[in-house]
Amino acid sequence: MATTDASPSELLGAFEGHLRDERGLSGNTVRAYLGDLVSLAAHLGAAEGRLDAALARCTLADLRTWLAAMDGEGLSRTTLARRGAAARAFFGWAADTGRIQPNPAVRLASARPASVLPTVLSAADVVALLDVARTRADDGDPIHLRDWAAVELLYATGMRVGELAGVDLPDIDLDERLVRVVGKGDKERVVPFGVPAAGAMREWLARGRPALVSPETGAALMLGRRGQRVDQRQVREAVHELCRLAGVDEVAPHALRHTAATHLLTGGSDLRSVQEVLGHASLATTQRYTHVSAERLRAAYHLAHPRA
Repeated sequence: MATTDASPSELLGAFEGHLRDERGLSGNTVRAYLGDLVSLAAHLGAAEGRLDAALARCTLADLRTWLAAMDGEGLSRTTLARRGAAARAFFGWAADTGRIQPNPAVRLASARPASVLPTVLSAADVVALLDVARTRADDGDPIHLRDWAAVELLYATGMRVGELAGVDLPDIDLDERLVRVVGKGDKERVVPFGVPAAGAMREWLARGRPALVSPETGAALMLGRRGQRVDQRQVREAVHELCRLAGVDEVAPHALRHTAATHLLTGGSDLRSVQEVLGHASLATTQRYTHVSAERLRAAYHLAHPRA
């Protein structure tokens, strides 16, 4: 298998640029793919500074033994599926651009990720969480006001935490109750939200955000304590804390996205509309929430029906 002369880091550096600039993948996905390829190179016995050479001599048999070794170590099917996807994406790109020939991943089978139903809060738990967030914000602490607005908007729109962090002031229209969201692949969508989220956001913009603004703030909607754009870690910590205060099972902020989607479908929304709200590229991704709704209905039936 041949490759062009390159410095040890040139191959993955070029692939990183392809993932970011041409495919528009998120930073987390890019980092995960690159880490997967470093893992493959280590499996191939890459010496220090010879990562590209190791990848260039990779064969289909090498890829299969790499995945088999990780399976034997007990890695999840989801991780195996992603690592296989990383290898197929890398070698497909490398072959298409003439960097590596032939493509050893052409016949690499896809590992099917485990079918795990997403975590979904009950309507009662959501009410408890949002009530606690609103009550805590009564003290006027800018961070508490931000957290209240954040959880209201996450549940109201089903947006991802990274999308929330990326929202700018011009992206939100409180009169029309609409927010422009930039999702994966830099795809934009406009999502509606309800009166409670609008009320929390008005309080944040009137009493919370002005207290945190700094010269580094810019147009960011949601801010951290130092006036810079909020990061995902801060939102995760806020959701965990509010769960503890509300007495509900601790969940990641992404569970509010799952919950919003499930509650929309349970309330009668059609699948295509939920797909548009969530920004899913494939309807198949959205369809898993129908399984969640069905499982919840089945559980309710067994609890309530005398002949269940």
